[in-house]
Amino acid sequence: MKVLVINPGNTTTKIALYNDDKEEWREIVEYDIDTLKRFPRYIDQVTMRFENVKQILTLHNVNELDAVVGRGGLFKPLEGGVYRINSLMINDIKNNNMVGEHISNIGAILAKDTAEIFDVPAFIVDPVSVDEFDDIARISGIPEIKRVALQHTLNIKRTARLGAKKLNLDIQNTNFVVAHLGSGISVCPVRRGRIVDANNAIQEGPFSPERAGGLPANSLVDLCFSGKYERQWIKKRLVGQGGLVAYLGTNDFRKVEKRINIGDETAKLIFDAMVYQIGKEIGAMATVLKGNIDAILLTGGLTYSKKLIDNLTSRISFIAPVLVFPGENEMEALAEGVLRVLNGEEKEKEYV
Repeated sequence: MKVLVINPGNTTTKIALYNDDKEEWREIVEYDIDTLKRFPRYIDQVTMRFENVKQILTLHNVNELDAVVGRGGLFKPLEGGVYRINSLMINDIKNNNMVGEHISNIGAILAKDTAEIFDVPAFIVDPVSVDEFDDIARISGIPEIKRVALQHTLNIKRTARLGAKKLNLDIQNTNFVVAHLGSGISVCPVRRGRIVDANNAIQEGPFSPERAGGLPANSLVDLCFSGKYERQWIKKRLVGQGGLVAYLGTNDFRKVEKRINIGDETAKLIFDAMVYQIGKEIGAMATVLKGNIDAILLTGGLTYSKKLIDNLTSRISFIAPVLVFPGENEMEALAEGVLRVLNGEEKEKEYV
């Protein structure tokens, strides 16, 4: 089975061809900031990125496919799984019937347009808006605000499957706490394959390389009404210019580690604080599963850091065994999801 994977990111489009579970090739198209500034909305980039996809297909002489899969976006709350892209999904994206603006929103359009060239089906897999929360997890503390599911679903689900396989367990009989550690951080209790709670990755939980995480509520209100800052500045401070960027001026974890290694005490304090907050969140999510945990699974780009893994493991290993699956693994997760459907191991779902 030949599956083409298309994953649009803020400044890249990743394109890969999988022959069954083996990646035959991968290309990354990069965009400079000046080019992207020409497009007011993410959806305005579709034509440019689609042309890039076609150029890559020509470069590799691709003349047949069995399916195309794109990164799923900020749709309405959905159950996890593999969804065939239909006209309703495309209309929701084009008419901005989405939870929010994110580059992943156009993944389905790129996949659908590419699939039509080859007359094959197009899919998305485990979009970020997957909502499998227990009802109790939706309560915030005031009725005007409802806790909303928003996490790195794609990699979290794949990591749970990998954890079950490594432990020789059926995913339906497992309890994991899975932490995706990247530019954003999601910590999720995964009960029998379902994400039953999570820190909303753009407004809760630990701070990350570029996100502020959860903040003291009253202090945030005072900041918002101080008259010193524009609304847009505050929004950017929360997501994009928060976390390590706000404290240290960079979201590059490697640079932070280099600063620590040459004796920068401020960098060490902020690094330690981030790891401290991640550990606290993992401990909190362990209570959701009442301590009945097969393993804590760590994944995402930050897990390539031995310093982070050693520091974090020393805080959480008393809870359960710690397993590490480095990287964000989105391309693999997208291909594997579609292959499960094509091979009859999983039923596709309908977007309604």
